[in-house]
Amino acid sequence: MTAHADPATTVSRRWSALDAAAGGLALDLGLYAAATVFAAVTAATSTLPPHRAWGAVATIGYALATLAATTQLLARRRAPGTPLAALPARWTVTGITWATTALLPIVTQSLERAGGRTDRAQEEVIVVEHAGARLAEHGTPYLGPDAIAALPPGEQLLGYTPYQPGMALFGLPRAAVDAWWTDARVWFAVVTALTVIALVATLRASGGPAAPRRDAAVLRAVQAATVLPVCALTLATGGDDLPVLALCLLALALAATGRPGRAGLAVGAAGALKLFAWPIALVLLFWAATRRATLRTALGALGLPVLALIPVLLVDREALVENVLRFPLGHGLVTSPAQSPFPGHLIAETLPAGRAVAAALLVAAGGAIAVRLLRRPPRTAAATTIICGYGLLAAILLMPSTRFGYLLYPIALLVLAPALALTRPGDPTAFPATAPRDAAGRRTPEG
Repeated sequence: MTAHADPATTVSRRWSALDAAAGGLALDLGLYAAATVFAAVTAATSTLPPHRAWGAVATIGYALATLAATTQLLARRRAPGTPLAALPARWTVTGITWATTALLPIVTQSLERAGGRTDRAQEEVIVVEHAGARLAEHGTPYLGPDAIAALPPGEQLLGYTPYQPGMALFGLPRAAVDAWWTDARVWFAVVTALTVIALVATLRASGGPAAPRRDAAVLRAVQAATVLPVCALTLATGGDDLPVLALCLLALALAATGRPGRAGLAVGAAGALKLFAWPIALVLLFWAATRRATLRTALGALGLPVLALIPVLLVDREALVENVLRFPLGHGLVTSPAQSPFPGHLIAETLPAGRAVAAALLVAAGGAIAVRLLRRPPRTAAATTIICGYGLLAAILLMPSTRFGYLLYPIALLVLAPALALTRPGDPTAFPATAPRDAAGRRTPEG
């Protein structure tokens, strides 16, 4: 997935060959065909009603995309230069696929939920909407430990809001009006769509001789963040991770085009929503230090999350600590349901002192990344993205409590890296002489 960032490696060459096969259509067809099977299996076997409902609709959308990709491949064989198989046509198929596999299920489930179906949303949707109502009424989205303890045992889990304060903004529409379009997922989708559009515009605005390959890599990155089943399913049934992911991707794209201040604002907005963005912000600050742009980046990257925390901290500090720290760390009144069978969870559940062992492994992985950042900070946005992708992958695999859906973060980050490696900075003044140069004085990319 880092083919263009490091073309010398065998893995990179293989990924590059696979990605470019048949003008990118071969991988498109494989993606849509595999997604069709995934959606069909989900519709038939999932124990979660929102997931089954998503699968029933998404199977049709992915099947149509598979048919479209097959048609494009056949057309390309007959006439290699046909517009039907060109990049704009692939963009069209991707957009329609996202509409049918993510946006349509959101609208369908939101309408059914408004009509009285209580099994058409995952818990996080309800949690965010309740947080919005509390924010509007009390000035904080969080319940304190005493208030959570007073809830019936079956409702205590929904009393927790394990997000940053900004996430409650997506629940404000439902606090104002009870309608299908105030479902939090609708607004997750709106913000995600606008952010992805900004991401594409940012990367495609940079010119250079590598623009055709770069534009194809941008499409692949957008597919990874939208039509990939784990992303479409997550947005349609829960959705809170997708705006965070999109903002992080936009931040890295802005960094690649020489806009460190705006990159800080984008990742800061993500950090005001969810803790998952904070490691990305940290790595981005190391990149900014190599560009003498630490302050510009930090103002948004750190300033926005702090500004979001201050008001709720002043209203009820204990409630903030209970929801944002104690519960995610496993010290809440109830246990998090995030129990996917990754190595960290299996170690924590099966070995003596397993939680301590899993925590030690997680700390060791974090320490290794920290040493790498201190000794050799990333000088390119592509290298920054790769570090973030593998770092989050290690964290997800080693955390005692985690979800399968969190894999959307490292997947999307690693697929974005080739597009960033092919992007030319739009503002040369944003990259001073600290970047490495060759004998002729030209800046050289870091793999």
